[in-house]
Amino acid sequence: MSSSVLYDAPGPKARVRNRIFSVVGVLAVLGIVVFAVLRLNAKGQFEPEMWNIFNNASVRTNIRDGVLTTLKVFAVAAVLSLLLGTLLAVGRLSDHKPVRWLVTGFIELFRAVPLLITIYSLWLLFLTYKSELGFSGDSTEFWALVIGLTVYNGSVQAEVLRAGINSVPKGQREAAYALGMSKTQVMMTVLVPQAVRAMLPTIISQLVVTLKDTSLGFVITYKELLYSLQEMAGNILVNDENPYFPMIVVGGVIYITMCMVLSALATWIERRGRRAKTGIPVADATQPTAGGDIANQAPVDLPTDLPDIK
Repeated sequence: MSSSVLYDAPGPKARVRNRIFSVVGVLAVLGIVVFAVLRLNAKGQFEPEMWNIFNNASVRTNIRDGVLTTLKVFAVAAVLSLLLGTLLAVGRLSDHKPVRWLVTGFIELFRAVPLLITIYSLWLLFLTYKSELGFSGDSTEFWALVIGLTVYNGSVQAEVLRAGINSVPKGQREAAYALGMSKTQVMMTVLVPQAVRAMLPTIISQLVVTLKDTSLGFVITYKELLYSLQEMAGNILVNDENPYFPMIVVGGVIYITMCMVLSALATWIERRGRRAKTGIPVADATQPTAGGDIANQAPVDLPTDLPDIK
């Protein structure tokens, strides 16, 4: 029996067993899908009247407002998480042990605590001291969601940036110090820009996670897209049934579209970065001098007062 580097190649019996398991797994998944479709059809979720609700102006307005609210939370949380991630990454690489320990504790704490618990705890805290903090309207839910997303995703982005900084060749750091640059200048002008460029796909992937995590705002009754869809699905009746399935489908399509647009933007930025003309241009090569041209050149007069070499 032949073997590969990672695992032993299956023999004839193992291949037959794997095919049987694959067929059984596919049939099981198809069975679940068929069962779900039949149940939804029995509830009338595929009826044209269920999908006709999206022709209502108020439904479209609520969906539009939910999308705009989601994008607003994402924009603020994305910017703050990138800034916080940069500060935490620099702090974790600090030469001062108290700073390094404090930053490491902060990162490990908010990476370990579930994001939903962080958002809910902040919401309760802000509600308790709402008047002292000057919150009004839905700003309590907004800032609880934004700060929760910021501290969690900022901690993750800090580890991404730290890995990118450590991947920069040490020779560049040493050359920058040799030029007389301070540690702050080396970090902000040499290491961090290269780390961002190297880790850009991972940074954008985490931003996609930030966009999807805005849906956790429905737990604290913040009217983002998921909460708006859930509220409409619970209040609208069509043929004595709530249109949960159409709302889920429409909401899923909207979330997928937003994430795909963000991923496409990341791909465009990455390609632009690869095409960027940076560094010192190479000088054009000159034509080599032929041997006959050297022989035809005028002789060079050498000085006559050279000292004797013994």
